[in-house]
Amino acid sequence: MSELPEHVVRNRASWNAWAGDYVDKGRRNWAAGEPAWGIWGVREAQLRMLPDDLAGLDAIELGCGTGYVSAWLAQRGARPVGIDNSEAQLDSARRFQAEFELDFPLIHGNAETVPYPDASFDFAISEYGASIWCDPYLWIPEAARLLRPGGRLHFLVNAVLLMMCFPDFENEPVGDRLLRPQFGMHRFEWPDDDSVEFHLPHGELIALLRRAGFEIEELIEVQPPEGSTTSYTDAIDLDWARRWPCEEIWKVRRRA
Repeated sequence: MSELPEHVVRNRASWNAWAGDYVDKGRRNWAAGEPAWGIWGVREAQLRMLPDDLAGLDAIELGCGTGYVSAWLAQRGARPVGIDNSEAQLDSARRFQAEFELDFPLIHGNAETVPYPDASFDFAISEYGASIWCDPYLWIPEAARLLRPGGRLHFLVNAVLLMMCFPDFENEPVGDRLLRPQFGMHRFEWPDDDSVEFHLPHGELIALLRRAGFEIEELIEVQPPEGSTTSYTDAIDLDWARRWPCEEIWKVRRRA
């Protein structure tokens, strides 16, 4: 087996260390009757991250964490597979599978190289999983490889504007000034931890998606409803997120 890329190794160590902080959120989402997305918990009825009819679809969650999105898929009749870089996160997912009596395959691995044949799935999804922790120049072509013709990929990421305004340290709030350039945006490393994130500007992401064989169906710049709350209050407040997008949802389809 080839060695893992450096950013994958670093993110694996970081997420194994952080996994305990996500157990309670994972359990709440496993128990939720309706999916809610992103840091503001915006309801599925507003964002429609999931296809209307999932029954019988083969699906994969790229960067599944505690597995709640895969659980939502299974509850709606899909046949999901979850892959995640963190064994500690998958340990939580397995506990929830037993607790909620819902079983589906969980793979410990890198979503940039998934151990499934070409055209194995009808639907792929990522909510702050591979969509920001894997290199888009690797995970997006891999998602295209995994999907059958006409298959859909939906993913949620930080908005481009947020990343240009985000300070270097997580305990500093996001302001109303650009702090870094849009040109050259790709790899983000933070002084206060050892993780690596990836974010592309819209033009480069559109070009990449099209080269990988996708047609873009929708881009949603998420505006949380009034009264929304988040646990990330040290970084961003609702007033900011109501004026400018801090999250984006991309919906694309594999060309036939």
